[in-house]
Order: sequence, then C-alpha cells, then structure tokens
Amino acid sequence: MQRTMVLITVSAIVLLGGCTNSMRPSMQSAADKRVEELLVRMTLEEKVGEMTQLTLEVVSRRKDDRHVEMNIEKLREAIVTYHVGSILNCGGSANTIDNWHEIITTIQNVATKETRLGIPVMYGIDSIHGANYIVDATLFPQNFAMAATGNVDLVRQASEITAMETRSAGIPWNFNPVLGLARNPLWPRFYETFGEDPYLTSTMATAYVEAQQGNDISDPTKVAACMKHYLGYSAPRTGKDRTPAHIPDRILREYFLKPFAAATEAGVATCMVNSSEINGLAVHASKYYLIDILRGELGFEGFVVSDWNDINNLWQREKVAATQREAVKMAVLAGIDMSMVPYDYSFTNHLIDLVKAGEVPMSRIDEAVRRILKVKFALGLFDNPYPRADAKASLATAEATSLNLQAALECITLLKNDANLLPLSSDKKVLVTGPTADLLSVMNGGWTITWQGDREDLYPAEKLTVLEAIRAKAGADNVRYVPGASFEQPSDLNAVLEAARQSDVAVVCLGEKPYCETPGNIDDLNLPDAQKQLVQTLVWANIPMVVVLLEGRPRLLGTIADQANAIVMGYLPGQEGGAAMADVLFGDVSPSGKLPFTYPKYTGDLTLYDRKNSENYQPQWPFGHGLSYTTFRYENLTLSESQIGMEDALTISVDVTNSGTRSGQEIVQLYLQDMVRSVTPPVRQLKRFTKVYLNPGEKQIVTFTLDVADLTFIGADSRPAVEPGLFKVYIGSQEAEFELK
Repeated sequence: MQRTMVLITVSAIVLLGGCTNSMRPSMQSAADKRVEELLVRMTLEEKVGEMTQLTLEVVSRRKDDRHVEMNIEKLREAIVTYHVGSILNCGGSANTIDNWHEIITTIQNVATKETRLGIPVMYGIDSIHGANYIVDATLFPQNFAMAATGNVDLVRQASEITAMETRSAGIPWNFNPVLGLARNPLWPRFYETFGEDPYLTSTMATAYVEAQQGNDISDPTKVAACMKHYLGYSAPRTGKDRTPAHIPDRILREYFLKPFAAATEAGVATCMVNSSEINGLAVHASKYYLIDILRGELGFEGFVVSDWNDINNLWQREKVAATQREAVKMAVLAGIDMSMVPYDYSFTNHLIDLVKAGEVPMSRIDEAVRRILKVKFALGLFDNPYPRADAKASLATAEATSLNLQAALECITLLKNDANLLPLSSDKKVLVTGPTADLLSVMNGGWTITWQGDREDLYPAEKLTVLEAIRAKAGADNVRYVPGASFEQPSDLNAVLEAARQSDVAVVCLGEKPYCETPGNIDDLNLPDAQKQLVQTLVWANIPMVVVLLEGRPRLLGTIADQANAIVMGYLPGQEGGAAMADVLFGDVSPSGKLPFTYPKYTGDLTLYDRKNSENYQPQWPFGHGLSYTTFRYENLTLSESQIGMEDALTISVDVTNSGTRSGQEIVQLYLQDMVRSVTPPVRQLKRFTKVYLNPGEKQIVTFTLDVADLTFIGADSRPAVEPGLFKVYIGSQEAEFELK
C-alpha cells in the first residue's frame, strides 16, 4: 500500500517534546536587568571565573568519614583570586547536615563578603536517588527502579523530597536526572536511567524536573535540576562507560533526543554533557549537538556544564585537540558555558589568554556568564545564599520514610512464581543465603554515601537488610542464614546443603556488588559462576527456591531462570528495600512493578522490545513484564473513532477488572503499532500508561487519549513526519485498529 508522508511543522515539533522556551517565567523576568547591570561591571577575569567549577577537595580536607574541614586560604585563592563561581562534590563521603551548613556558609561568606562584586557561589551535588551525600537523608530506589513502579505521582513526590533535603543542606543545584536510555545492559550507569523506552523516560523526566524546580526555584525547598548526559551517552557500542556511541542521526532523534526535549519543555535549568562521542564527534566539542540541536531545535535556554575533566579529555583522551589550550577554545566555542575542571585553574588561565588573543570573542564569554547568572538569580542566591537553620527539620521526616517504603514496595517486580510458591507463610522454616542477603549497600548501589556506594560501615545500622527483614517477619527461630557465596567465590556449600535439609524454602539473594561509572564496567553480562553454583547446590537439596535479584542491570541467569520456583526483581530499592522485600515475599503487599527494560536471555541477543519485524525477540522476560498475587482481566477495548484526521484526537478505553482474590495494583500499558510506513516501523511502542488500585472483583474503565504527535516518527530525512494509514492499539490482551486519514 502506497502512503504519502506528511512533514510536521515547527509547531508540531513542540508536541513531540521540543519547545521554544525552556526556562520558567520566574527565571526570565526581573533578574534579566540585574544580570546585565552586573555583566557591565565584571572584568574578564571575573567572568571567566564564573565559568569555572572546582571540586570541594581543592579547598578542603576530610576530617573524618562524616565531616569536611575547609581550608580558608585555598578557598580565598579560588574565590577571591580566581573568582570561581561554582563548587561541587562532597569531599569523598556524605557529610552531616550541620557540616554542610558550615561548608556552604564558609564558602558564601568569602564569596559575598570578600570579593569586589559579592557574587554568590552556586554549589552542585549528585543527588541521584535522594540526597545521597547528606548523612541520614532519605535514599530512594535508583531511577530504573522508580520507573518500574509505573507511578508518575510517586516519582514526583520522591523528587520533591530529594530537592527539599538537598536544599536543606544549603545546596541549590542537583546533577540529575539522568536521561539516557538504557539500551545497552552492559553499561554500568544503566540503573541511573528510567529504562529503555523514550516515552517512559520522557514522562518520568518531566515529573522529576517539575518537582525539583517547582514554579519558582528560589523556593527554599527547590533546586535547579540538570538533565544529563546530553546526548547518546547511554548507548556506547562496547557497553563500557565513557566510550564511543554509533547512533545514526535519525535514530538519535527517534529515541535518544526525546527525553531531553521533554526535560527542556519542563523548564530544566541546566544541562550536563556526554563525556564521550557520537559517530566520531566528541560531544564537548560539537557545535552541532550543543548549539544547533540543543539550543536551535530544542530551545534550551539554561546553561551547559561539562562533565568531570571532560574539556581536558578533548586533548588527553579524545585527541581532537593538540593542546589543553586548544581544547578549552573548542569546548567554549562549541557551547560549553561552565567547565567542571575540576582540580586546578588551567581552564581559567587558558580562557583568559584566548580572549585576550582574540581567539574567543568576549560576546561568547558574556553569553555563557549571562546564562549562569540568570540561574543564580533565579535560585535566589543573590538575596540569600546561606542554608536555613530551620531546614534541618525537613531531613528524613517520617512522611519521607513512608513514601520511600512505598516506592520500594511498588518497584519490586515478580518475574516468576511457579505453583504460587509466593507469598510465603510466616510459619515456614526459611533458609536465607546468597551474597546480597545481609548487606545494605547492595540495595542502594553507587552514589550512596560514597561515590561507589561500597562503604558498608557507613550505612545506617537501623535500616534492615533482606535477611534482617525476613527474620523480623518470620521470627529468628524460623530463619537460618548461610552466606553460601561471595559475589565471585562459593563458600560453605556443604553448610548450605545441610541447612536446606532442615528448611521448608530457600530465599537465595543474588546480584551485584555496588559500583558506579567506569569502575562498574564488566566484560560478561552473565551472573558470576559462584552464584550459579549456589543455586545448583539448592537444586540438589530439592528444596523450593525463591531467587531475589538485587542488581543494577539485568545479569543473565542461565539455568537459574528454570531452576528457581520464583524469581523477584528487587533492582536497587534503596534504604527501605529490605523491609519492602520481606513485605512482598510474605504477602503483606502484592507486587506491582513491571520491567522498564528488556531482561535478556542470551549474551548474543540484546534485542529491545521496540524491535523491527525482521528481529526475533526472545528475552528472558520482556519489557513491561511483571506478575501479581492477584489477576487482572482486560475487556471491551473501545476506540472513539475507527478513522481520524490529522487534527483529531482518539479516545481509547478499556475495562480492567481484578479477577483474583486479593487487592492489588496494575500498571495499564497502551502500545501502538504503525502497520506500514516509509521507514520500517517497530513492532510496537509504549505510548501511555497509568497505575490503578483494584479490590477483588472491582472494575475500572481506564481511558487514554492519543493525537497526531503520538503517530509521528522521524523520517529518512531526520525530520518529524506522519503518514496516513492503519494503526493498531494493544492494551493487555486486547487489541483494536484505527485508520489515520
């Protein structure tokens, strides 16, 4: 069937996630005049200092595991002599909120009282799954686990708490959300994303950014968000962190650009750049990505910050610049507004020299500084850059802890449950074993208290591991514990066998040790052999077996997938993960999470759910999979029209009934298939989802609306397009067709 392509106009690009105005009104109004007045007064050196960001370690020393001590002379050198406008990081590990108040107050005292213009410093931190560098803060499930909840309101509330707790320390800038798509499961930052799908990620990104910033980011409970890592960082060809991606321009726009467009439309204040390259172009040196697309097409108006040391990497690693000086010139002219240097003043010195030599125009410097100052004014830093003493009371409230437990409960995904082994009866004799059974760090992963998240001694003792939570639920007398294996080596297998013979069921906790970024690189996606040996030992014991997975990416299970009677995906569920896991295992709560990524079965088959018709999809479990302790029936899928025009909306409804015997939540997902188009279509794509709670026998009519933006794709010319023809809608077991005229 021949179909005619219809190109989408600029106004429709906005519908696809772009926008012409990325900053909220509160970030554009009265501050503009103050910014211009300040720019006129600033020297070249002061302006370049605003573009410089140093790590806290340059101006401090670590006193102990929970406190940093400022070096006032080095701080004065940074701020008074070099006019540094931004500082980041935690100094090695989480600090107490009192210590954070000391740090921020000391920095702002020097900046506002000892410099000519009194420009406050903008402090930034990686609050990736809560305010993870503040001692005793609320640490939520990692982003991919939050995506598994299918609960947008929950993501919004968790983001609000993260912003409030971060700002309570006096820190106004959060380097989050990560908006890469998790389309290579080897990638060690997989868990920082909202999954593999652009619509799911865009939806969660919008909620996260809006909650972080609110309607006015000067609000003392809000922060400036930072979308990262723009662009294509999450899809390295090798799966290794900070290595090259090969992404055709059409695919880049069809998938990877959309979450950044959504965050821009939501008003995100700042943007951090991909450390590596796309198709041979180092993103930190690419005018095409940073100016033509980010600003020209998406309309982003905030400022762009480099990632750690990445301007230096243009000459040290990427080899697109011959010298450090040339790297600074390339990056600034390509659109980098602030350099996360992070350890010295090389960027500052080179950029001043480049301007004086006429190689970087003053207009470009003014442009970058104007953007930075606008965000500082919007944050209210010129009015009050100091922490609020009463903000300490907003840290880790009972309400925040309760929400955190809810998030952990809702993310847990039941992947397999043969013969309804789960939920367990509390009077069963339970053997708990495996390397992730009795550690808090494995439920949090990287970006937790320390960069790698692996300092178990720094985790709060009052939080429960999976083992401790099971003991609390079933009673200590009913629970035996034998480690059975480390992450890489088997141990005590004879003791495991003996304990199994005295138990009714085994809960085997498998997964990964904590990691973050490049240290988390792996060469093999398979779960380590030691953990497979532990499972095999329990097979020999002929005991019913529940496997609990605590991992930052889907490690291949091999024979475990068949050997286990039940398999529960815990992801990285945060500080309340142990309690939540016990509640699910023993049936206090029915699991409701669904996979936000494809769980692969074979090392050589990493096909994603939105595959093409020519691809064979044979995962261990598909995107969107997740079981419950109850059942849900889908009926009466109804479309408001069988034919629609380009200007029409389509209303879709379906009856969802809890056909089981207990209450539960269900994520209702709508998938769309374009049956024929000029660029080969995916088999299906997620277009809408919502979460409903139903009591036994209860029915709810769920309604969605689609419009032409949902039917649009990126054509062969890399432009948005839509073509008339037949489309198919899938919800649960139901499907229906409609035609676009």
